Amino acid sequence: MNHSPNPYTRREFLKGGLVMASAAATLPAFLNASALAMNRALGGLTSLPGVPDDHILVVVQLGGGNDGLNTVVPFFAPEYYKARPGINIPEAQALKLSNADGVGLHPQMAALKDMYEDGLVTIYQGVGYPNPNRSHFKSMDIWHTADTTATGDGWLGRYFDAECCGFGKGESGKPDAPESQSGGPPGIAIGRGAPLAMEGRKIKPVAFESADLFKWSASDMNKDLRDGYQALNSRETGDGNAKRPDSNAAFLLRTALDAQVSSDMIRKAVAARPKTQFPASDLGRQLSMISSMIGAGLKTRVYYASMGAFDTHAGQGGPQGRHGQLLSQFSQAVKAFYAELKAQGNDQRVMSMAFSEFGRRVGQNQSQGTDHGTAAPTFLFGPMVRQGVVGEHPSLRDLDEGDLKYKIDFRSLYAGILEGWMKADSTAILEGKYDALPVLASAAASPAARVKGR
Repeated sequence: MNHSPNPYTRREFLKGGLVMASAAATLPAFLNASALAMNRALGGLTSLPGVPDDHILVVVQLGGGNDGLNTVVPFFAPEYYKARPGINIPEAQALKLSNADGVGLHPQMAALKDMYEDGLVTIYQGVGYPNPNRSHFKSMDIWHTADTTATGDGWLGRYFDAECCGFGKGESGKPDAPESQSGGPPGIAIGRGAPLAMEGRKIKPVAFESADLFKWSASDMNKDLRDGYQALNSRETGDGNAKRPDSNAAFLLRTALDAQVSSDMIRKAVAARPKTQFPASDLGRQLSMISSMIGAGLKTRVYYASMGAFDTHAGQGGPQGRHGQLLSQFSQAVKAFYAELKAQGNDQRVMSMAFSEFGRRVGQNQSQGTDHGTAAPTFLFGPMVRQGVVGEHPSLRDLDEGDLKYKIDFRSLYAGILEGWMKADSTAILEGKYDALPVLASAAASPAARVKGR
């Protein structure tokens, strides 16, 4: 092996961003201590005692600010129809829900209504936070960090840090010890970049748009890169230092080997043909990939998918409009996802959450659309969730400068997921005490709250 006159230390390797994958800006796990254990963790090792490795959380981000009022339609309120004469959902067309007086789903959400009636859906009404921010980027960062200052690490990243290596403290007990090995797998996000929500202090997520990109492809373009990479991966290296487990060479060797094997495992998993027909939408593709990885037995505990285009400032439409088309894609993809999980025998293991950074204003604008608003519904899916509509619908009479006042702090929902499903310390992870909502059917203190018209 050739020796550089200025060899990388392990710390420089982690901080400097040495590229080891084709589009490696979206593959931070290759450049992080989590890469050292990713293959072992994906292959089936457990992490900490008491942590339910069989429990999986899938997060679906509806980017752009989904219009909650036309998603969960408050047909009980005449104010809704007065404020939206051109884009409302008529009561006769809203999909009525059992145990939910006064609200129904958008008529393009028949697939999600079927899931609801099968006991697979919880709708939390009026989810938001104090002093709401109407900027896409700021509000999304607030949701991702679980902090209204929109600063710090991601809430799921902190979960991985806490459950996998103790709030970023490695085996040496030092917060930034690069040689520490994770006790569990990183999260996996489908997309061009990893979401802030999954960025921790130690554990970084794996992110890729296509499984074909999740591989070392420079060898196809450059012989020198191929030869160097093969030398790095050769266990018969002549470098004696590589045989010392604490050496820089050994660190690079382990990282490259684990990254390559993990890449092979994920690409093999995604290549498996699903048992269910998924819709031909981008979200359908993402959830199909995630279901394939779950079906292949990968031990990743959090997956992240996203869907955009919900910023409906103009031409939003009513029952048959553009917003309805988005809701139809969302509903069909989630229904197919759970049909696939059930066919695999994995549906009892997977809880999913769908959220958007904010809702829309109560009144329509002059472009037959809606502008940035505040509180909106958030969904949980799975056989384990408490079926029904939870909480009162925000008042359409008592508004905050034309916007809904939130009823449920989103961090209480996070706390409920962390405590109830992931069995984690929500106070430490969210860096604050929030009343954990009972998200599981078995833990619900009372039936889902009925909606009351006002």
